[in-house]
Formats: sequence, C-alpha cells, structure tokens
Amino acid sequence: MAELDFERRLERLFAEPPAFPDAEAFASRVEQKLTRGWNLRRWTIGVAGLAGGVIGASQLLMSNFMRQVETASEGSTQLLQAGVQQLAPRAELLSMLPAGSSVVWIASGMAVLAIGFVVTRVFEEF
Repeated sequence: MAELDFERRLERLFAEPPAFPDAEAFASRVEQKLTRGWNLRRWTIGVAGLAGGVIGASQLLMSNFMRQVETASEGSTQLLQAGVQQLAPRAELLSMLPAGSSVVWIASGMAVLAIGFVVTRVFEEF
C-alpha cells in the first residue's frame, strides 16, 4: 500500500512542470524561430521549384519534344485508322446475329460472371 501512495504522489509532483518567470518570453522566442525557419524553407523550396521548372522547360524546348510528340501522334492515328478498317467487315457479321432480349440477358450474365472472377482474383491476391 505504501508503494502505491508513494507512486501516486510522485506522479502528481512530476505531472505539473514548475513555472518559470520567463516562460512566456521563452515560448515567444521559440515560436519566432520556428516561424522564421518555415518562411526560409518555403522560399527555398519555391526558388528551387522555379529553377527546376525553367531548366525542365528549356530542356524540352531544346530536344524538339513537340515535333516528336506530333510524329508519334500521327503514327498512332494511322495505326488506329488501319485497325478500325480491319474491324469494319467483322462488324457486319455482328449485325447478322439476333439482337433479342435473350442476347442482352446472356451478355449481362457473362459480365456478372467476369466481375465475379475478377473479385475472387483480387481477394486471392490479398
């Protein structure tokens, strides 16, 4: 019993820090230092970001990036058009299929089944 009383009294004594006469001045000095540090960090990060952005933009302009993007987009457009032209005859075969409500229900069931397989696969991964 004596040990519990002693421990509780000791905890009460150390729970409250002693009050110092210059506590408010100390707290204000610490806050000023922290504020000054954050302002300096913000300015440093901003200047570094601006310099990095200027360097990155100049590198993109010097490497003919826009011409390469245009060339790549022209090639992909031609490839996409060729793929669509190859699929056009196959699309005519789809129009011959019966498009009744049973086809819609079968397609819906297949979609639900596919989602079920995906969900079980995801759960197996975890």
